[in-house]
Amino acid sequence: MPAKSTPSRRKPPSAQRFTRTLLAWFRRAARDLPWRNTRDPYEVIVSEFMLQQTQVSRVLEYYPRFLKRFPTVYKLAAAKPKAVMESWEGLGYYARARNLHQLAKQVSGARGQVPENPEELMKLPGVGRYTAGAVACFAYERPVPAVDTNVARVIRRYFLGEPKKTDVNRIWEMSGAIVPMNGKTSWKFNQGIMELGARICVARTPKCLECPVSVGCRASAKLSRQ
Repeated sequence: MPAKSTPSRRKPPSAQRFTRTLLAWFRRAARDLPWRNTRDPYEVIVSEFMLQQTQVSRVLEYYPRFLKRFPTVYKLAAAKPKAVMESWEGLGYYARARNLHQLAKQVSGARGQVPENPEELMKLPGVGRYTAGAVACFAYERPVPAVDTNVARVIRRYFLGEPKKTDVNRIWEMSGAIVPMNGKTSWKFNQGIMELGARICVARTPKCLECPVSVGCRASAKLSRQ
């Protein structure tokens, strides 16, 4: 399904260079993750629920098994709660499994169609602002922001020059301003900035010397002057 357009946004001057460099790095460095090889909304939303507060290596183990047992939203909706919890056992944070099960029931009652609009997605059980943006972008290639902890850290350091936490709404506004308007490019951009935050711009000891966008990063510039 083609991405829908959104109103034009005013980008900061450094956004173009940041995006160009980030996309080039992501083409070279992207991990081959199974949920990046699908645009199926159900498969995407399963991955997003699993990735909440869980390491990628752990999800890589559970994700294919879960989809093999519940390959469609209808299969998951029809499953017994015990079966769902058994398939989730070991991932922790079991409220996610219960919410995903309820979500499947709700979606299956709407002809199995996972919404593509973030506002509609947020009406589903267990779907917050980030998950709504992620599903809209990664399943439907909607040019919308998806701000998780890793993305927020990159935005805060690069564009705001603030190594510590800052206003969440300010980060979302900045992220919305820099997401490319083209749907396919926005998919790569959001995946790329998450990859950067997860592997390079990490929380405690950022790998600034390895960072592809260190030139132009306001936080990095501050550290170099100290």
